[in-house]
Amino acid sequence: MSKVVIVGAGPAGLTLGCYLARAGMRPLIVERAIHPRAHVGESLMPATLRILREIGFLGVVEASDFVRSHGVAYHPSEGGQIDIAYREFPQEGVFQDHSYHAERSRFDLMLMKYAEGLGCRILAGAQVREVVFEGEKATGVLVDAGGNDLHVAADLVVDASGRAALLGHQLEMRRGDRELDQFALHGWFAGVDRGKRRTSSYTHVYFLEGPRQWAWQVPVTEDMTSIGVVSDRDSFKASGMEVEAFFAQSIRTSPALAKAVRKADPIHGIKGEVNYSYEVERLCGDGWLILGDAARFVDPVFSSGVFVAMQSAQLASVPILEGAEAGGFGRERLMPYEERMKAGAAILDEFIRLYYKLLPVFTHFVQSNDHRLGVLRLLQGEIYNRHEAPVLAEMRQFVEEVERSEDHPLRAQLVDR
Repeated sequence: MSKVVIVGAGPAGLTLGCYLARAGMRPLIVERAIHPRAHVGESLMPATLRILREIGFLGVVEASDFVRSHGVAYHPSEGGQIDIAYREFPQEGVFQDHSYHAERSRFDLMLMKYAEGLGCRILAGAQVREVVFEGEKATGVLVDAGGNDLHVAADLVVDASGRAALLGHQLEMRRGDRELDQFALHGWFAGVDRGKRRTSSYTHVYFLEGPRQWAWQVPVTEDMTSIGVVSDRDSFKASGMEVEAFFAQSIRTSPALAKAVRKADPIHGIKGEVNYSYEVERLCGDGWLILGDAARFVDPVFSSGVFVAMQSAQLASVPILEGAEAGGFGRERLMPYEERMKAGAAILDEFIRLYYKLLPVFTHFVQSNDHRLGVLRLLQGEIYNRHEAPVLAEMRQFVEEVERSEDHPLRAQLVDR
């Protein structure tokens, strides 16, 4: 039986482990942390549910007390609220009108226990120092387990190490995105006013005053709410403020969000997330493959992180299982995975850049009868089974018209970078 070592027990690594275990394999998953571990990113896109169902985990999540999410609400800076209910856009393999706000420390622990129950072997509290190569081929990993170095041989090494990007750094393939040089500040609060009852369970996205600046509001439990501010790093540096002051001032630039938190009490201090957007040049090679955030991380404005991680695992499972059957994991066999991941990432990447370049384009298109469905397809993760998204071409054309016309009424809202 082929030996597969997966580095990282987050949603990407654990989901792949579930797919392989359900097919009769027993992958080894090495995780440096001890679950439960704190992690931001609580909201699950509806497309995630299809994957949870495929690995048999959806029933576990449904039986939990995670807050059910029924949609997303956008709050433009000029006021108003744009509501998108998940039931508006039925998806193949998704048979319910709600997703979940899953507290990640609990969600990841539940998924790890489930993967272990399927037959995955879990080595927690151990850190993979490096992937071992013989020439161009990966042959195993070097693990620090309680201060002892262990060499673990493998026919395939899967890097699901998240933003640590183990192979991206080791092979010098990780490239930062200077254009989307963002960072996030976030915390949990009690007493947040979640607004209208109909949309109180929604993920709320607020457009803030600064360039490429926005905030999220996500119900984590019935009493706790996650509030986060994402900003251009240059804006933070130019402000000269401390983290807490910058966080508070940013919130005040959105009257709707300021109202929501006016009686809120922080549960813990404000935390930061840096090194935001990057990509890794290659996602596979002889005996190795990269999943999820270890492969690419983009701005989380559309809550796509957990979905992209799990979708990468689903896509990778196909050539991996074929390779296990045929007895080899060469780059050529794994390349279809890389091609689909890069094609989907290109669509998501352009969508995010157009969103930031001219926010009124997004609000116009999502409210348009002609374009709303196309935007919803992107918002809900339909990016990996297509090579292009027609609505993006129309959004791009709209932005180009604004760029060409110096007297366009939206010209002042254009972000150059």
